[in-house]
Amino acid sequence: MERRLAAVLAADVAGYSRLMGADEEGTLARLKAIRKTLVDPAIASYRGRIVKTTGDGMLVEFGSAVDAARCALELQRAMAGQNIEVPQDTRIEFRIGIHVGDIIFDENDIFGDGVNIAARLEGIAEAGGVCISDDTQRQVRGKVDFVFEDMGPQSLKNIAEPMRAWRLQIGKNPPAIASTKAVVETAQPLALPNKPSIAVLPFQNMSGDPEQEYFADGMVEDIITALARFKSLFVIARNSSFTYKGRAVDIKQVGRELGVRYVLEGSVRKASNRLRITGQLIDAMNGAHVWADRFDGSVEDVFDLQDEVASKVAGVIAPALQAAEIERVVNRPTADLDAYDLYLRALPLLRAWAREPVLNALDLLGQAIQRDPNYGPALAAAAFCHSQTVWSAWVEDSEAARHAGTALARRALDCGADDADTVGHAAGALMNFGEDINVLKVLIDNTIARNPSSAFSWFWSGWMRTFSGEADVAIDHFEKSLRLDPRATRLAFHLTGIGICHFFRRRFDQAAAALETSLHELPTYTTTSRFLISCYAHLGRLAEARELVARHEVRSGEPWLKGGALFRDDEQRTLLFDGLSLAIGSSP
Repeated sequence: MERRLAAVLAADVAGYSRLMGADEEGTLARLKAIRKTLVDPAIASYRGRIVKTTGDGMLVEFGSAVDAARCALELQRAMAGQNIEVPQDTRIEFRIGIHVGDIIFDENDIFGDGVNIAARLEGIAEAGGVCISDDTQRQVRGKVDFVFEDMGPQSLKNIAEPMRAWRLQIGKNPPAIASTKAVVETAQPLALPNKPSIAVLPFQNMSGDPEQEYFADGMVEDIITALARFKSLFVIARNSSFTYKGRAVDIKQVGRELGVRYVLEGSVRKASNRLRITGQLIDAMNGAHVWADRFDGSVEDVFDLQDEVASKVAGVIAPALQAAEIERVVNRPTADLDAYDLYLRALPLLRAWAREPVLNALDLLGQAIQRDPNYGPALAAAAFCHSQTVWSAWVEDSEAARHAGTALARRALDCGADDADTVGHAAGALMNFGEDINVLKVLIDNTIARNPSSAFSWFWSGWMRTFSGEADVAIDHFEKSLRLDPRATRLAFHLTGIGICHFFRRRFDQAAAALETSLHELPTYTTTSRFLISCYAHLGRLAEARELVARHEVRSGEPWLKGGALFRDDEQRTLLFDGLSLAIGSSP
C-alpha cells in the first residue's frame, strides 16, 4: 500500500432515487450523455483521475486542490446552463465535496480519512453546489478568484470532531447567467469584422487581496482604451468584456458570442511588495496562442505600473495581431480577397526592400485601392512602395513614380489621418520624396500624442529625427519602438536607423555593429550598405569598405547618393560622402 497527499473530489446526483423511479431509462441515458460531454472532458482537462463510479456518483483524485476546485466550479456552472430549460423535478444536479488530505492508494483504489471526509462534505452540499474542507480552502485561497462562504464547524457522520467547511458560491443568480448564455449560444455566431478583432477579458486576481481586484479591473480598462486607439483594430467595449467576470470561460465560445477572432486574458499576482501581471493572446478560432508575456513591478508604483503594462500590452498586441492576420491571409486561397486581405498580402513584400517584391506589392495594393478607393492603409503603403522605387532607382521614370507616390500619400492622409499605420507609411513616403521634414515631424508627433502605444509611429519618428540631424533623440525613439514591439518584423530598419545615428555622432564602432547586423538580416537594404561602407572607411578598414563597394556594386554618381541630400545637416552629409569617396575612390 502507498500513502500520498491528494485532493479528493466526491460527487453524486441529488435525488437520484426519485429520478430513477420516475424515468429509469431516460435518467440513465441523460446521465450517460452528461458524463460523456461535460464531466469526463472537464476532469481530464484539469488532470484528474476517475478512481471509481457508482450508479449516481464518482470519486476523483487530483494532484492539486486548485485543479479540483476549478473543475468542480466549471462542472456546476455547465450543469446550471444545461438545466435552465429543464423542469425542476427532472433536473440532474450534482452535489460535490472536496478535501485535501492523506490517502491510501491500493490496486487503483483509494481509501482513508481523505476519501471519507470528501464524501461527507458532498453529503452536506446543496444540489448544484460545492462544499470544501478548511484544509482545501487554505490551499486554494489567493490562487483562484472564487467567492467562499464560511459554513462554520460541521458535524460529519463518522468523523470524530466537527470540521470547518466552506461553500463555493457558484453565482448569485446562476439561472439568469445560464439563461443568457443559453440564448447567446443558440443565436447565430456574429460575423467577424473585416479587420483584426479582439476582446480583453477581466484579468484574474490571483493574490487573495481584494484591493488588487480594482487594480486588475483598472488595468484591463486601460488596455481596452489603449487598443481602441489603433484604428486598424476592432475592440470590444468594456461593458461586454466584463460580462465574463468571475466565470470559467471557453475562449472559442467567447469568440463566437462577441464576434471576435482574438481574446486576451491574464492574471495579477501579488507577492510581498511585488506585483506580477501575465497576459496571453489567443486565437479564438482554433485556441492557438499568438503571444504571451509577463510584467513585474513594485506595489508602491502601482498606478505607474498599471499605465506601463497597459501601454506595453497594447503596443505588443497590435503588431502581433497584424503578423497573425498576415499569416492567415497568406495561407488563404486567392479566389476571394477583399481590399484588407490584399493589403495584408502586400505588407511582407513591401518590407523586403527588393525590386520584384516591391513591384508585386504595388500590384496587390493597386487591386486593393481599386476595390476601395478610400482605403487609407493601402493608399499609404502604395505611396511608400513608390518612394522605395525612386530611392533605389528601380523604375525608369522616377519623376512619374514620385508624382504618383506623393498623390497617394496625400490621399491616404485625407482618408486615414487618425490611423497610425496610414500616417506612418504616408509620412515615410513624403520624407523619402524630400518633403519638409519639420511638417512631417509635427504630423508624426500628433499621431504619437493620440496613440503613444504605436510602435510604428515611434519608428517613423526615429527616422524623422535621423533625417533632421537629431541623432540622440532618434535613437531614443527607435528604442521606444523596439520596447513596444520587441519582435519587430522591421528590425533591420530600426538597426540601420540606430547605426546611422551613431555614425553621425562619430561613434563608428557602435555604428558598424548595428549596421552589420542590419545588413546580415536584410542585404538588399541599400541605405545600410552605403552607410556601412562610409563607416568602415572612417575606421580605416578600407579593404572591407571596398569589398562592400564591389559586392553591392556601388558607383560614383548612382541615384541613391543623390538621396543622401535628404540628410539635412551639412556636416553630417559631408561625413557620409567623405567616407564613400575614400572607399569608391572618387567623389560620389
